[in-house]
Amino acid sequence: MSALIYIVEDDENIREMIAMALTSFAYNVKAFDNAEDAITATQETIPDLFIFDVMLPGMSGIDATQTLRNTPQTQDVPILLLTAKSTEFDKVTGFNYGADDYVTKPFGVMELGARIRALLRRSSKALSTVTTTTVAGDLQLNHSTREVTQKNMTLTLTYKEYELLAMLVRLRDRIVPREELLNAIWGDDFFGESRTLDIHIRTLRQKLGDDADNPRYIKTHRSVGYRFIGE
Repeated sequence: MSALIYIVEDDENIREMIAMALTSFAYNVKAFDNAEDAITATQETIPDLFIFDVMLPGMSGIDATQTLRNTPQTQDVPILLLTAKSTEFDKVTGFNYGADDYVTKPFGVMELGARIRALLRRSSKALSTVTTTTVAGDLQLNHSTREVTQKNMTLTLTYKEYELLAMLVRLRDRIVPREELLNAIWGDDFFGESRTLDIHIRTLRQKLGDDADNPRYIKTHRSVGYRFIGE
């Protein structure tokens, strides 16, 4: 069965272009010109992926992302942001509120399709994960619910932050190269910049209360990769 994608874009031309492209890729598409209507629609049908323009009338794409992440029924659905902004601050803001990926306007249809395939592939893989729990020092990772607890406190991680932490914990006996992390988490068809990985590591550290200069969990090996060092 084809994946269902909600597109939220107030520019009619861009909205129709995306809808036509994704339909040609054999996805089911439902388009909205505002975030409020898209969120209301989830009460009847929850999509496999959301695409939000950041700058929307009324509720912004980032506010919509935060709302969906705070709702149990949609907290694990992949979210892709479309933005005309390209500064690192804007990217970090989106990731902090729960976005899984972003595409900067103007973008190519093939790039957008590749990002969507990567997100859906990772989401599908996560759903088939066998129920198990991993303990790493004062962290506990529940791979079934994708919850991370730290000293009995539940941390709110985005999809990709959880994937990064789980991979680093699983491979804690070695330095994981940047390319290996990018390929595993974002997919071989990732079109973005390598700074995307650094931004996700930074936000993950913030949520763990980790210090890059004196790390307790994630150590940076410059120009090489990262290693989990928690006991």
